[in-house]
Amino acid sequence: MDAVPGTLRRWQQIEQGLLGNPIFGIFKMINKLVGNIKASETGTFRLHLGYSVIDGMMRGALIMNEFVFIKSLKGTSYQLGVLFQFTVIVLIFSVFFNEMLRRSADKKRLLRRAAVITHAPLLLLIIFPADPVNLPAQSLYHYLFLIIFLVYHLARPLVFPTINLLLKNNYRLEVFGSLFGVATSVNKVMMLLTTFFYGLLLDYDHYAFVYVFPVLGILGAFSIYLLSRIPYEEKQPPRLKQSFLDSVKSSLRNLLNILRFNAPYRDYEIGFMFYGFAFMSTKAVITLFYKEQLDLNYSSVAFYQNGFNVLAIILLPVFGKVLGRTDPRKFVMLTYSSLALYLFFIGFTQYFPYHTVFWEIELYYFLLLAIVFKGIFVATMPLAWSIGSSYFCSSQEAGDYQSVHLTLTGVRAIFAPLIGVMFYELIHFSGTFAIAIFALIGAITLMLWSYKHRKIEQIT
Repeated sequence: MDAVPGTLRRWQQIEQGLLGNPIFGIFKMINKLVGNIKASETGTFRLHLGYSVIDGMMRGALIMNEFVFIKSLKGTSYQLGVLFQFTVIVLIFSVFFNEMLRRSADKKRLLRRAAVITHAPLLLLIIFPADPVNLPAQSLYHYLFLIIFLVYHLARPLVFPTINLLLKNNYRLEVFGSLFGVATSVNKVMMLLTTFFYGLLLDYDHYAFVYVFPVLGILGAFSIYLLSRIPYEEKQPPRLKQSFLDSVKSSLRNLLNILRFNAPYRDYEIGFMFYGFAFMSTKAVITLFYKEQLDLNYSSVAFYQNGFNVLAIILLPVFGKVLGRTDPRKFVMLTYSSLALYLFFIGFTQYFPYHTVFWEIELYYFLLLAIVFKGIFVATMPLAWSIGSSYFCSSQEAGDYQSVHLTLTGVRAIFAPLIGVMFYELIHFSGTFAIAIFALIGAITLMLWSYKHRKIEQIT
């Protein structure tokens, strides 16, 4: 059993109390908008919506995490690179987690265990000093902070596939997209609100993270518990002829064969390697730029983070339609171009730091222009990253092709973030941004050549 009866009853009482709140009455409105939603789908949607609300709060707080690490905890630039690295490098374990999930006879129990194991360490933030101004650069608290969030992010390659599995078994095809879209929109709104208010709280108390994340850790574990309450008929895993290790080796060989024999897709992934290097090598450096070059307060950082996300939410449906009619190699050129312009105008701000202050938010004119291009980038990249690979294969192969994509994302996370910090230490902000822009120009050039010279076979 995965919980003693008394503990399980308490979880269920909390669940009923939260889901009975009027905010979750949104499903009544959705029923009118989407159409005929079955009672079972309504129950699933309430659980899915509960998860989305809490997950949005968690994501909103995590947006500020890197800035908190260098401004409040006084972490070093290389430690900051490692902190960002941990958010992505876990994807390299996707093959292992997928095999574990495939072999599990009780996926819901596996999900609950993952929730506890990955979220419990967040409670350790309570022991952090309330004012760590005098912490040495190599303080144990810095390393503990990094380990806590490495463990937290390990949930990603296991939780994300399980979400899709549970929802696909409970939503009919004709309402799946609509209900998933509503839950995602609510998730984004909660993320924006949390980032805004968390930024204000951090300006009031620079060390608010020591109590905010333990609370969010408990809520985050509960949100995954809500997912595990979605009805799912457990089935015994198929009789597998290969051992776990042999299955993983077989999966890796399959990934290499895909890259070897599908040239258009190989070009697409090489372009993503150039892009991924540019994005990952500058992610931590931009946070350092906010702190060292502009000395922004938390409210200003929260404003810039929310600004491009608001624009992305507006533009995402538009670009979704565009991708449906466009070769992904042609579509992704817009993504790479917008990121290059975003980096260009951030670097421009160093030499033309004209700004005004409004409600204690420092509004840099060229940063405002930069977040317009970041909004375009954020509106297009999730589409290219999540479903772009499916255009190069049959529907039956889509999972394998996305596994290639996820694994390569983890591979470039091994080196790109720390190389970016090294560039910053050697050639400062402008040089680092310039290298990233040239990498993006290389990716655009490759996509243009591949689009003209390698046609995608029409596979159904």
